[in-house]
This record gives sequence, C-alpha cells and structure tokens, in this order.
Amino acid sequence: MTMDDELTPEEIRKLYRPRIVDSTVERYISIFGGILIEGPKWSGKSWTGIRHSKSEIFLSKEENRKYAILDPEGALKGERPRLIDEWQQVTKLWDTARLKIDFSVNNGLYIFTGSTVPPETAVSHSGVGRFASLRMRTLSLYESGDSNGKISLSNMFDGNEINTVRSSLDYPEIIDLICRGGWPKAIGMKENVAIEIPRMYIKILSSSDISKVDGKKRNEELTRRLLLSLARNTATPASVNTLAKDISARGEQPSSATIIDYLGALKKLFMVEEQGGWDPNLRSVTRIQSSPRRHLTDPSLAAALLCGGPGELKQDPNTAGFLFESLCYRDLCVYAAPLGGEIYYYRDDDGLEVDFIIQLSDGRWGMAEAKMGYDEFDKAARNMIKVKNKMISAGAREPSVMMILNVTGGVAVKREDGIIEVPIDCLGP
Repeated sequence: MTMDDELTPEEIRKLYRPRIVDSTVERYISIFGGILIEGPKWSGKSWTGIRHSKSEIFLSKEENRKYAILDPEGALKGERPRLIDEWQQVTKLWDTARLKIDFSVNNGLYIFTGSTVPPETAVSHSGVGRFASLRMRTLSLYESGDSNGKISLSNMFDGNEINTVRSSLDYPEIIDLICRGGWPKAIGMKENVAIEIPRMYIKILSSSDISKVDGKKRNEELTRRLLLSLARNTATPASVNTLAKDISARGEQPSSATIIDYLGALKKLFMVEEQGGWDPNLRSVTRIQSSPRRHLTDPSLAAALLCGGPGELKQDPNTAGFLFESLCYRDLCVYAAPLGGEIYYYRDDDGLEVDFIIQLSDGRWGMAEAKMGYDEFDKAARNMIKVKNKMISAGAREPSVMMILNVTGGVAVKREDGIIEVPIDCLGP
C-alpha cells in the first residue's frame, strides 16, 4: 500500500474479483486495436481496465488531464495495452489513438473506459473498425458470490440437462441483495450500510453529473423527481407523458421535450437502461413501435429512491416484485452478453406478455419470467407456452430455453411442461 492508502495497479490486479466480461475483453484485445469499456460509475470499469492493461493513465486526476490536453501523444505512450481511464475527460485522445491504430499492425493497443457518453461533436471519427465497444454493468449475483451459478444459461441454450441444485435464498435475503446492489464497494457490507452507496450515487448525479454530461444546466430537483418516477415505474413501459404526469403530482408538470432531454442525459450517464419490445420478425413494426421498459442501472437505486431500507421494502411485496424483475434483467444482461445476447420483453395485442426474451446473435432465443411466489408459476408457464406456440405458428424457430426465475429456497427443477424453475441464486453464465 502507498502512504495515502491508494492501491497501486499491481495491488489491484492481485485483489481483482473476476468479471464475466473478462473473457470478452481478452477476445477483443486479440482482434481490435482498441477497446472501449462503458458503463455506470462505480461499476468496476477501472479495475477491469487495470486487470487487462500493462500501463495506465487516470484522467480523473487533474494533473493527468492537464498533461493529456497538452500532449495527447505522450499520454498514450506506455506498455501496451495502455489503459486510458475516464477518457471522456480529454476527448482528443480518442482521435489521437484512432490514428495510432490506423498506422499500427498490432492489436490490443489501448483500453479506454468511460462513465459518460461524450457529445458526438467531441470526436471526429466513431472508431468503427478500430475500437470494439462493450457495456459493463454492476455485479451480477454470480459475480458477487451470491449465486452458485450451477444452472448455466449457456448450457441451457446448448440443450444440456440441468442438475438438481438447491437454492439458499429466501424472500428477506433477496430484498437485502436488492437494496445492497451490485456495487463492488458494497460487497461484504451490511445492507443497511450498503444502501448509502446508491443514495450518494443519486445525490452526485442529480446535483452535478447530469449537467456535466453535455455542459447543459439541468435542475437538481427535477432530476430527482424524474428518478423517483422512473423508480416507481421500474420494469414497466411507462410513456414520456406518464412520467411527466407522475412528476407533476409533485410540482409543476414539465413538458415532454424536457422529459426526453433529461432521459437522454440519464442514458448518456448509463443511469437508465431501456428494455425494448421483441418480435421474431426482424422487420416487424411491433419491434420498432413497442415502448421500452425502463430500469435504473442497478435495482438498489430504485430501492434507495422508494424506501428507507430493506425493512420497509420487505413490507411491500408488490414493489419488491418489480425490483426483483429489474435485478433479473441486470443478471440476464450480464450472463447473455458473452453469447452475443440481448434482453427484450414481449407483449402483443392479445394480452400475451413475457418478462424477458433472450435473443442470441445466432438466432436462438429463449424466454424467462420473474416470479417471487409459487402461486404465480403456473400462470407464467401458461403464458410462455402460448407465446411459444404463437411464434412457431408464425414461422419462428422453437425457443431453446423457457424458465421461471424465482426466490423459493427450493431447488432448480424441470417441470413436466418443459419449463425450468430456476432460483435466481442458482443462475449463472
């Protein structure tokens, strides 16, 4: 340790907690000249960048920013791969690195990390063909050590039989995990202490970050009211008008244009994720026109906005159910990413609805429902079977996976209808 207790890169590499994204980073290093790792603050991007780099410059430090502005080529010098952490602080480095890649025969030159999407005018080239980009999220339950991961999403898609695996998670424990969140700093903390991390995240974002993202001054109170509305509407396709009306109940109603502007800023900060609607026909109007379901980047953020802590949330199973769905969305996104997977939802004019559609890049697809109580399993199973039959009748291939993600304290089991009941603390990549 250094005198001021700041970890050195060598110490960080020794303490590093493996992430599912590591295999993708290693693969991209062998293929592309540069890698861009994007995601929310405090999600572990810097540590992952350090893990895979051989030299680094941290632009969160003022002296490094000044140096990089004065001498961008010098800032890029170092053993390769070189980490450029929080690159959006000095956007000129992007174009400088792109030119270096253009005139090099080697791959894996640079690893850029960023917690903000800079304005399009800040760089002259998108980096296509030079940089590979990937999204990093907060820790899944498997990465934090709270899931045994013995029911592998990849294995299920490959048609492998599942083993009998027992869950050790119950309702109070999943509420604690929702409130703690997947922040690396929160691992090992008591939930009533760990919830201070998302609370501080919200405070910093509302008072400062949302105006810094593009230099446009935004109202702190309106930001907090919008975040509260997003938390209240977690995992639902609430329209912009719905959000505006919800906010107006707490003050003057903002215009739709204002809500769209603030949502755009929150997405650039990786605070809000949009889960799009799905249809097997790639040219379908349904896919294009379905309103997105929105999730805050970690379920703990919604919990921090809506309640005082785990004790209060445990008394509200309805709200807990929506936040559990949001946790499942986060974990499915993390587990599906190495398979080239994206997570959608399904809803049609007949009222059929499925929480999660897992679409892989090779055309395979699957379905999942998030349910906390046994009494909801059969209805969820019937819905998935109806959707499966409807899709097959329309010419789609049969789903590779159908599962009910749950919190039961029981075992993972394949039902007679072919649907797999999977406790969330048994699911993994």
